Amino acid sequence: MKLQRMNRRALALGALAVSGALALTACGSDDTGGAGGGSSSNAAAPSNIKCDDASGQVLADGSSAQKNAVDAWVKQFSAACKVEINYKAGGSGAGVTAFTQGQVPWAGSDSALKPDEVEASKKVCSGGQGIDLPMVGGPIAVGYNVPGVDKLVLDASTIAKIFDSKITNWNDPAIAKLNPDAKLPNLKIQAFHRSDESGTTDNFTKYLIATAKKDFPYEGGKAWQAKGGQSAPQSSGVAAQVKQTAGAIGYFELSYAKDGIKTVAIDTGAAEPVEANVENATKAIADAKVVGTGKDLALELNYATKADGAYPMVLVTYEIVCDKGNKADTLPAVKAFLRYAASEDGQKILAENDYAPMPEDIIAKVRTTVETLS
Repeated sequence: MKLQRMNRRALALGALAVSGALALTACGSDDTGGAGGGSSSNAAAPSNIKCDDASGQVLADGSSAQKNAVDAWVKQFSAACKVEINYKAGGSGAGVTAFTQGQVPWAGSDSALKPDEVEASKKVCSGGQGIDLPMVGGPIAVGYNVPGVDKLVLDASTIAKIFDSKITNWNDPAIAKLNPDAKLPNLKIQAFHRSDESGTTDNFTKYLIATAKKDFPYEGGKAWQAKGGQSAPQSSGVAAQVKQTAGAIGYFELSYAKDGIKTVAIDTGAAEPVEANVENATKAIADAKVVGTGKDLALELNYATKADGAYPMVLVTYEIVCDKGNKADTLPAVKAFLRYAASEDGQKILAENDYAPMPEDIIAKVRTTVETLS
């Protein structure tokens, strides 16, 4: 009874701490995972969040890969600043389109802006253009649902063939060779890919093209191009299909590999197969190079790394914003929010929610750039 009274008192105090904050409404996504399922991101907002003159409502759209990260950030930010942030998470393609059409002041994308998208952004960024700020990293997990198989190793060639309908059964010799101790069932493979344009798809196929071009002869991009398979919208949709479908396999960010979804370890040619986790993703992202010019901080990832412990199937989500010419009514809120997301506290929350923080040299450049937004 004493413990129950303490719990009720703690809940009451927590409610008072956030009673004046505006709630986050995450429209347009069927994910209900929230901000990491009870991690320390639910604690009281850090007192060092700078709100400046931020107020009102900010609408944003884009990458569903970072939705759980944005949820965690918004929970803290909205508790400190009287700003309502509505992040739709409709996918990277939808986010970039909304940004270049002037519908949102900020978007999330798992792929850097293309030249034609930069050109289009100049119409809405008065005197400036859209820039890429790398803010969220993490592994693209390959989740699977194969009864009786608790551990599964695949290499790039096998993954490519599975998602191009060239390997169609779980007891295929190519899979068996990589998993000599597994009892692989005579079960049809149900490969799920994204139905919407997605930066996750773009990065997933970039990995396959870089490491198994012979088995994945496609150009890649946000739209799925390979043959066969089934589709589902957004990362949460693919993850849901994998969870409920025997024989299923799909790709999504590690933060969606929840509730018993098992993930593939990748045979990269390193000493041991590499697991999909935050630490291994960070090792791969640290090998990235900044290739953007001016204030643009687009990165070039090394998908073909064979370094021990480096998980190569990674993505980086960019927050896309105008370097100049931001709308006066939303600039204070967007700038304050991005400042917090790039801060030490904001980046710490990523690791608590199965995302990889940006390497220090990269995030330092992001912090400097955020302060110059105008």
